[in-house]
Amino acid sequence: MAELEHWEERYRKGETPWDTGHPSTELQRVVREEGVKPCRAIELGCGSGTNAVWLAQQGFDVTAVDLSSLAIGQARARAAQAGVSVHFVAGDLLDPPELRDPFDFLFDRGCYHVVRRIDVQRFLQTLAKITQPGTRGLLLTGNAKEPHDPGPPVVQETELRAELGRIFNIVWLREFRFDQSDQIGVRFLGWSCFAERPNGS
Repeated sequence: MAELEHWEERYRKGETPWDTGHPSTELQRVVREEGVKPCRAIELGCGSGTNAVWLAQQGFDVTAVDLSSLAIGQARARAAQAGVSVHFVAGDLLDPPELRDPFDFLFDRGCYHVVRRIDVQRFLQTLAKITQPGTRGLLLTGNAKEPHDPGPPVVQETELRAELGRIFNIVWLREFRFDQSDQIGVRFLGWSCFAERPNGS
């Protein structure tokens, strides 16, 4: 409950420095480079819906989840304004609502690096539940090579590989910089992790 109140308060006050108002440059790059075709996709921690709306505009069948109902309200308004259909869900990814069949593509811009500090095992259980063999995913996290405060929580490369590697094969892991927001004039160092759930898992 404390987590929910925290994020609701951030959106109520507009204290959302991660929200650039534009789709993630790294998401756009990876979808193009990896040839990710329109499919059933899910965004974890969708915030105000910028990335979910962009995916829908590319032809993806998108479900997007966030803990904050205020964020989901903003996201629905954004999708309506853009004239696209996105299935937005207010819910806790450590105790996820029913999200239909597993998804083919997963995008996470900063959800993992927050919830892993609360209960990484439950988050991994959610990943296992909502994906299937062949599911590909892009997860963007803070990078512990450049500690910073404020800024996104950071993850060591060894931690990321050990945790996400329980569910996925790490196809590649590279450094990138998060897009700059109006609230913070810094492009924080991050990890861009492209992963695929192996057959037989």
